Order: sequence, then C-alpha cells, then structure tokens
Amino acid sequence: MIEECLVVEFRVTGDDCPLATATRDAGETVDARPPQSRSDDNVLLRFSADADAEDFAAALDADDRVRYLHVSRADGRVNFRCLSKHPCVVHRLTDAGFMVESIQYREGTERYVGAVVGYDVLEGVLEAAGEAVGVTLERVYPLGSEDETAVARRWDVTPAQQAALERAHEMGYFAVPRDADAAGVAAALGISKSAFLERLRRGQAALFAQVFG
Repeated sequence: MIEECLVVEFRVTGDDCPLATATRDAGETVDARPPQSRSDDNVLLRFSADADAEDFAAALDADDRVRYLHVSRADGRVNFRCLSKHPCVVHRLTDAGFMVESIQYREGTERYVGAVVGYDVLEGVLEAAGEAVGVTLERVYPLGSEDETAVARRWDVTPAQQAALERAHEMGYFAVPRDADAAGVAAALGISKSAFLERLRRGQAALFAQVFG
C-alpha cells in the first residue's frame, strides 16, 4: 500500500485547445470539470462562466472543433456542455497517473489541481509534462491520512453556490444567534442580497437532496 499521496498543481500556457483559445480571445475565466475521454478520442466537456460571458460563448460556438454545444443558466452562471474534437494537455498528465480534480481556464492560462499516488508517479507525470507546451509545476504537498471529505461524497453544487455557502459559514450566518445577515454576506461576495439568497437556497436544496436522498 502506498502511504503518501501528493496534491499537485500545474499551470499550463500556450495550449491551443478550444477552452484555452476561447478564454484567451474573450478575456474570460472558466471553471471546468475533469474532461471525459471517449474511445474515438473526442472529449466531453462540462464547464461554467459568468453570466455576461457572451464573447466567450460566441468564440466557442464559432470553433469548428466544438460540437453539440449546450448552454443553460443557473445562479448567475452560464453552464456549458459540449463535445470537443481536440484533447487538452491534461490528458497527457492523466495518462501518466495524474488524477485531476479541478481545472480553471483564465484568459488562456490553465490551472490543474489534482493528486498523484507517490513520488514515482509524480516523476512520470513531470516527464509527461515536460513533453507538453508550457507546463509548470506550481505546488506539491502531501495529502494527510485524514482527507477533508470522502471521495464518494463530493457535493454536487455549482461554484457560485459553494462560494455562497462557504462565505455564509465563515461569517457566521448559520450561527445561533447569527453573526452576519444576508446583506452583509452578499456584500462580501460582491453580489445582491437576492442573488445571495437564491444561491444559498439552491445550494442548501442540493446538499439536502444528497444527504437525505
């Protein structure tokens, strides 16, 4: 049994995948789920951007490498699902043993956070990264024996809902008596009170549905 698991963070520049290209052209930031590869080498993508990311959506829709683009809106964010005919750099790292957990595209620069099981695997991932365009290891640190959450219990809430829940918890919104009101938490998040309350309620509903079935 491998005793040490390492959390690693990579920064990627110069990639020409559809998401990197679209975020670079539109000056946008996108949060993405780990891509799902198909046997035909096409990739299923799921990601989200700010509600006003119209230039990004247009750039993505005009890319011939993207098919079946679907757009939906929730909690002040725009969710995208599509099929890409162009694999991104993260697949090279995954093939070498990198377990990606989160991906962010910011104006063409990608940031991958994930884990590797042991230093031998990390060495192989670094070798694979060296063959890719502009891949830099930003951080690496051991994952303790007590993880923050069980792998099977990663809560399926949107980034906006998670931010609202976390900030509300940090500021004592759920304390009895409350240390902060909705207006204060909304101001800390930089959104309206109504937007905060909507994200909070939707996030709570999603959590309750997963906890209580």
